[in-house]
Amino acid sequence: MNACVQSPEGKVTQVHMGSYGIGPTRLVAAIIEASHDDNGIIWPASIAPFHVALLNLKMGDTETDMVAGSLYEQFAQANIDVLYDDTNEGPGAKFKTADLIGLPVQVIVGPKGLSEGKVEIKIRKTGERLSVTPSEVVSVVKEKLAGL
Repeated sequence: MNACVQSPEGKVTQVHMGSYGIGPTRLVAAIIEASHDDNGIIWPASIAPFHVALLNLKMGDTETDMVAGSLYEQFAQANIDVLYDDTNEGPGAKFKTADLIGLPVQVIVGPKGLSEGKVEIKIRKTGERLSVTPSEVVSVVKEKLAGL
């Protein structure tokens, strides 16, 4: 079946078109359009540029630096791609940036949580939050990524 359209002059003409395929830039735009919310992108885990956003909420604090650095190394050893936010921004700015970038999992290391022996994990797609010990983080993240 041939597709036809009517020209502005009223003449019926056959439609011809070509395409060079779907390039990476078109795919990125389509994925973002299909998977976002008011806070930013929500990358599907299978194509995310990184799997984890690691947020150190108090750079320069000995304990948060140590735990965040250790988690970064553990993620690397587990072949989990991680983007480490070690900027001197405040927690609010770090949370906003992490949501905007939209990596599937956020791991939040801060003095308040560490005072209780905990690190927070946030699932970007659902907003689910978990409080776990630093030693549990990598296994919990693996489990969560498998379900995303």
